[in-house]
Amino acid sequence: MLDGAVLVTGGAGYIGSHAVLALLDAGHRVVVIDNLTTGFAWAVDRRATLIQGNIEDDGLVRAALRDHDVRAIMHFAGSIIVPESVTDPLKYYRNNTVASRALLESAVVCGVRHFIFSSTAATYGTPEKVPVSEGDPTVPINPYGTSKLMTEIMLRDVAAAHPINYCALRYFNVAGADPEGRTGQSTAGATHLIKIAVEAATGKRETVGVFGTDYDTPDGTGVRDYIHVSDLAAAHVAALDLLVAQPARSHVLNAGYGRGFSVLEVLDAVDRVTNMKLERVVQGRRPGDAGALVADNRAILATLDWKPARDDLDMIVRDALAWERALQQRS
Repeated sequence: MLDGAVLVTGGAGYIGSHAVLALLDAGHRVVVIDNLTTGFAWAVDRRATLIQGNIEDDGLVRAALRDHDVRAIMHFAGSIIVPESVTDPLKYYRNNTVASRALLESAVVCGVRHFIFSSTAATYGTPEKVPVSEGDPTVPINPYGTSKLMTEIMLRDVAAAHPINYCALRYFNVAGADPEGRTGQSTAGATHLIKIAVEAATGKRETVGVFGTDYDTPDGTGVRDYIHVSDLAAAHVAALDLLVAQPARSHVLNAGYGRGFSVLEVLDAVDRVTNMKLERVVQGRRPGDAGALVADNRAILATLDWKPARDDLDMIVRDALAWERALQQRS
């Protein structure tokens, strides 16, 4: 067990709030910094300490690190919408790259020894082969992926110069919600397919867009590797355990299940779970989207003490749907 607290940046957001739950359930002491731009204070478990602010605020971050005896950071704060990164790249380099640089400097100044970073499969761009492994070329095709890759490079260089180790988890497509209904994806205007589909299934949207049917995939629609958010949160806790146990080593690991589903296959799953038929509207490709992104996940399975517990597309959809219905009741 870590001797000290874990700081979770962006811990009031979708993936961050699940990581907070996983850490607390494992017995860790947790401090959250979130500016609540897209996150929600109510999504942070009451067992954690919530500080509202920005990770670029050196004074606030360093006070939190020292006051709460923080020994590890899990960094989720940032912007995540691929098409927006194409139209507003400077926002992504500010929120994802510049802000991460500030956070890393605060970590070094305050002697934090372990850093876990929420990276992305978008660092690969359009991979030469599928599934894609950690050693394959990283050639992002959008500013979102580039901004995350730049942070990975900073982590590599900082770890070479200072007594800190890190694990960068390259997420594939994260979906679902806490099976106990404690948190889920709550941001308005979300762009994730399963979130959009369950919003349509509960009447929040009239249709679901299918962006591109001419990809080099079995049915022409984009193929993605969908990982349940609770499995992903568990992988973060396992990564922290590994960093503590092996303080001289750092890791870059794909976080996925190793198989992909097309847009149409996902929508078929939602139809099965809801026993209804979603209205699908075919549109052109979105800028910055790759045709297929599927993880070669052998490294994460071999490196971490972690095995997926919810590797089932229908289960992911059911959990997402249950959370969407709970949000309706909340409002």
